Amino acid sequence: MKTSFELVAEFRETQGKGASRRLRHEGKVPAILYGGHSEAKALTLSHQKLLIMLDNERFYSTILSLKVGDQTQAAILKDVQRHPFKNAIVHVDFQRVEDNQKIRISIPLHFVGAAVSPGVKTQGGLVSHMRTELEVTCLPKDLPEFIEVDLSGLSLNESIHMSQLKIPPGVELVALAKEDAAVVAIHSPRAEEPEPTAVAATAAEGAAAAAPAAAAAAGTDAAKKAEPAKADAKKEPAKKDAKK
Repeated sequence: MKTSFELVAEFRETQGKGASRRLRHEGKVPAILYGGHSEAKALTLSHQKLLIMLDNERFYSTILSLKVGDQTQAAILKDVQRHPFKNAIVHVDFQRVEDNQKIRISIPLHFVGAAVSPGVKTQGGLVSHMRTELEVTCLPKDLPEFIEVDLSGLSLNESIHMSQLKIPPGVELVALAKEDAAVVAIHSPRAEEPEPTAVAATAAEGAAAAAPAAAAAAGTDAAKKAEPAKADAKKEPAKKDAKK
């Protein structure tokens, strides 16, 4: 059985939230190894070394080698619990791998040929990825590192479905048993919307054009209101003269 990464671990005797908190303060990550025909084992790993390995895409989809003392166990990564806002790993789950037992694991999709596809090169389409990985089931010896998706023959408004992928012998797609979903498509670009700055500039121009008219209208109203007042002012002297 081919393995890609080797992790050095230690058995963990103490368990619980308090013990796990102390381990994290010491730069270690609590983990568990389960599956196969053995009991689950609590482990600890180096946090720094684990972080480096988690940056590699292949770490999630290949068979790992867990070395604990003088024992070595093939395993796959099943779950990673991360801190909500810190760059820290809280807990890791591993599953044992046996030569004669099928495993279930997610494999990344590698998309190739998009730049030369008719839909992109000559028809101006955009590539839309519906899936970036697919869950497969197979024996450990048949496990592929990735599944290649070739877009070189794809035209505008066409898609590639799971049933059209070239899957290695002995490998089955788990989701294909329920539906034949599309994994990638080439679609027309959306109509360009006006930029916010252009919309704001147009609105400002309209407001500037309306300002003189509004000012003129306001001036007219003021003039109309002032006319009766002027008329009353002219009548007052006449009344006073009449009394004299």
